[in-house]
Amino acid sequence: MSAHDDQHHHDDHHHDDGHDHGSYRSYLTGFIISAVLTIIPFGLVMSGAVSSAISIPVIVGFAIVQIVVQIVYFLHLHPKSEGGWNLLAFLFTLIILVIVMSGSLWVMHHLNSNMMQPHDMEAMQQ
Repeated sequence: MSAHDDQHHHDDHHHDDGHDHGSYRSYLTGFIISAVLTIIPFGLVMSGAVSSAISIPVIVGFAIVQIVVQIVYFLHLHPKSEGGWNLLAFLFTLIILVIVMSGSLWVMHHLNSNMMQPHDMEAMQQ
């Protein structure tokens, strides 16, 4: 094989490797959407437009939407990338994370409710 053939093969590998690396426009779009999704809940809370009981669900809702935007625009995880395997690996990771977090919270709640004895302050003062 000649040096020219090696160079040609090397160039082919980098031009179409099946990865979506994004463009300047897609990164800028993702940044603008993320900034807006940060500014809206901040403005709602700081202006007092939403009550304190509603502010937490509003913030969490905007945070979830912002996570999805960042996954699509910055991590480029969608069904077409790597034949869908990147998205499946990410979803598997999310499922494991939910299982571990919910299991940990469940165990801590039950340990707290079953192991902690209520304090009788009046009996302790006598």
